This record gives sequence, structure tokens and C-alpha cells, in this order.
Amino acid sequence: MDFRAALLDQTREFGELIRSADPSTPVPTCPDWTLKQLFRHVGRGNRWAAQIIAERRMTPLDPREVRDGKPPEDPDAAIDWLNAGARAVISAVDRVGSERVWTFLGMRPAGWWIRRRLHEVTVHRADAALALGVDYDPPPELAADGISEWIELMTVNASQSSAPVDRGRSLHLHATDDGLGPAGEWTVVNAEDGVTWTHDHGKGDVALRGPVKDLLLAIVRRRSAGEGGLELFGDVKVWDAWLERTPF
Repeated sequence: MDFRAALLDQTREFGELIRSADPSTPVPTCPDWTLKQLFRHVGRGNRWAAQIIAERRMTPLDPREVRDGKPPEDPDAAIDWLNAGARAVISAVDRVGSERVWTFLGMRPAGWWIRRRLHEVTVHRADAALALGVDYDPPPELAADGISEWIELMTVNASQSSAPVDRGRSLHLHATDDGLGPAGEWTVVNAEDGVTWTHDHGKGDVALRGPVKDLLLAIVRRRSAGEGGLELFGDVKVWDAWLERTPF
């Protein structure tokens, strides 16, 4: 997948979805937020990441210190501001190259931020679509990579005391979309070597099966498995524990 092109595309689609909507519309999946706040969060988030990269930061950046972190009041200018922020992330990576910069998972190559910001806007586009009652239909390969990236975030530094899956237990997701192949399956296990995940096919103590976009919405807690029409097999307590232990 071309993460750079996808970041630009998803940012543009997010902006177009919100462009003509009432900015005071509540966003139920982001409690206490309106579309205006969601828009600002996404736009400022890209500029925040771009500044971290450009400054080769080794420590976090206070969001209040983001340059041009507030969108213009004019709707068209605000859309331009939004899209420019996504381009700024890519430009910053091009300048910095493979240098390692701060992330909330520790120091990572600067390019790590492109994929992270892509999936940030992908999920927030779902928030906007759900708030407006319109269809949300990301490309299957994008939704599948969103699940992979989310699982990576939730398991990379997991200790036994904070593990999203209890010791000796496992979680399996299976996308029913045609053409995804192994990229449409995920198995998370907590074994002797800690919490790990693969694209292997497996039964799991709990398994969820259905369209990949609905699996994505379920695993990031935007819509329940039942609301998404997903099939759920096995011990639902394992799934509930994953959701309870993976806030972000």
C-alpha cells in the first residue's frame, strides 16, 4: 500500500465529508466533541506530527505549541489548511529521511508517522460518517492495514500486567472480503514470550468474523460487534477484555 498517497486521499475525503456539514453536529463516537472539534483535532494532529519530524524531536511536543494549529474560519481556507497539514507530514519525512524521532512508542524512524497519521484520519473519517449518518466504505486493504496497525500499537509494549489478552488466551479476527488473503486474518496470543500477533489462521478463544470495515470499527470501539453484524464465536469475555484494555 502507498501510505503517502492514502494519507492524502483519506485526509481529502475526511475534509469533503465535513465541508458542508453543520460544524456543531455532535460526534457520538467521540463523546463531547462536535464536527468542528474533530476537524481541528485531525488537522492539528498532522501538523503536530510534521513538527515533531521536522524538528527531529526526541521528546513530545505540546499540542499548544503546534505552529498554525488552528484552522481558518473560512470553510474553503480550512479545507486547504487540513490538506496542507497532511502534505507537511510527508514533506517533513522527505527532509529527515530515516532518522529516528519521538513517538508515543519510543524513538522510531520518521516515516512511522505517515502510517500512523493515515490510520488516525481513517478512523476519524468513520467518526464523521457515523455522526452524519452516511455510509463509511474504506478500501478493504486500507481497513485491513488499519486493523494490523492498531493491533501493533496495542501489543508492541504490552506487559503481563497490562496485556490486552490474558496469559494463555487468544483472539482471532477473520475478514470475509474477497481478495485479502492472509492480510485479512489476525491472531493475537499471550504465551510464554508475551503478547504477539500474526496473520495466521487460527481458532482463538474468541473469534470475530465479518466484513473488514466492520472488524475495524469494532476493534477501535466505534461500533460494537453486534451493531456491525459480526459473527462472534467462543468466549466473549476475551473480546470484552481486549476492548476494556485498549483505550487510546
